[in-house]
Amino acid sequence: MMRLGVHHNISRARPCALIYSDEEPELATEGRSPSVLIVEDDRDGRLMLVEWLQQAGFRVAQAHNGLQALERAVELTPDVVVTDLNIPGIDGFELTRRLKQDPRTRDVPVLAVTGYAAFAADPNRAHRAGCDAVLEKPCSAAELETAIRRLLDNNHKSGLA
Repeated sequence: MMRLGVHHNISRARPCALIYSDEEPELATEGRSPSVLIVEDDRDGRLMLVEWLQQAGFRVAQAHNGLQALERAVELTPDVVVTDLNIPGIDGFELTRRLKQDPRTRDVPVLAVTGYAAFAADPNRAHRAGCDAVLEKPCSAAELETAIRRLLDNNHKSGLA
């Protein structure tokens, strides 16, 4: 499991004055841009991640809880799932376990992006659940993009073996 961008300064402010649209493109459309499913219950945080990734050239879909994320992942088969671990319904740990158990989604890399206190207490729990990498909040747009591109690159290389 990769552990990326560990940050301990939780006082870093996130931009919140931006206005975002809840509309999103369908991932099933043809194109070369990688697709990402963002799973985050905090609307402002989710929309900030969506904005960052769209600006980086990704096609992005959203889910606000674990059950919705399962449905979207099966429906859309994204190239990467980026999930918070502390989400309603089923948490990010259980979401990841279910994604990795389902033949339709088991090969989709999962990046946990979290500030969840339980993660600090047991950082290997995300790995045991099946997360391919973990990025601690707060993170920058560049750190998020780098982590996703590494997962895509690793997934592509393993698919060629």
